[in-house]
Amino acid sequence: MTNLDRVFQNHKAFIAFVVAGDPTFDATVEQVVALAESGCDLVEIGIPFSDPVADGPEIQAADLRAFDQQITPQRAFELVAAIREQTAVPLVFLTYANIVYQFGYTAFAKRCQELDVAGLIIPDLPLEESGELRPTLDQYDVALIPLIAPTSDDTRIAAIAAQARGFIYVVSSLGVTGTRNHITTDLTTLVTKIRQATTLPVAIGFGIHDPAQAHAMAKFADGVIVGSAVVHLIANNQPATTVLTDYTRQMRAALDAVTVPDGGKG
Repeated sequence: MTNLDRVFQNHKAFIAFVVAGDPTFDATVEQVVALAESGCDLVEIGIPFSDPVADGPEIQAADLRAFDQQITPQRAFELVAAIREQTAVPLVFLTYANIVYQFGYTAFAKRCQELDVAGLIIPDLPLEESGELRPTLDQYDVALIPLIAPTSDDTRIAAIAAQARGFIYVVSSLGVTGTRNHITTDLTTLVTKIRQATTLPVAIGFGIHDPAQAHAMAKFADGVIVGSAVVHLIANNQPATTVLTDYTRQMRAALDAVTVPDGGKG
């Protein structure tokens, strides 16, 4: 069983996203520790990027705050090292292809392995262009976690699933990240199609921000991913550890209210 397998084992997973260095290096370490200690199963750490095409205004603003703190990819790895002094919570990076390319595929993957970063989510790396990176990540046991959008047809779902590792990130809605009060995509059908193509866990992100939404999504998915809502709490509450703890406990309770078969994934 891998680090990511355990995230979804016997319960519905709560996955939170923070931006490395928002609003400071030390604050991010405290945020991740607080999330882990209050029931978050996996933390995505965003490496600040100048052109985050998948991210809405909340996360773009967080990237700018992190740039003010001189957060580079190297500093993001240093931040993970500091986190690892306090918690073994599973971590993945959300980053963009140019960052990994400029750092060097082997150097990036090797450093992830050394710091127990279990995977990468790269929104601007389509399946057709992932071949040059995937073997290096496989060599260092770092999962390349794919995104599947509502527009994906059966053929594309099967192709993505065949190459996937870790889990499947289902994009709930078209557009960029950001909280949504109403998600109108037929996600039940989309998740059913994905489950026909792979046994990997399925987590839904983009727009989820409150316990009621999390509970509803967990009835047919294995976990939920919350980004903009967490980043918003961080932006408006400093220090953010107390509010993140309260929020995580609320989301954890909503997810734990969904029954999971004995011995199965969420």
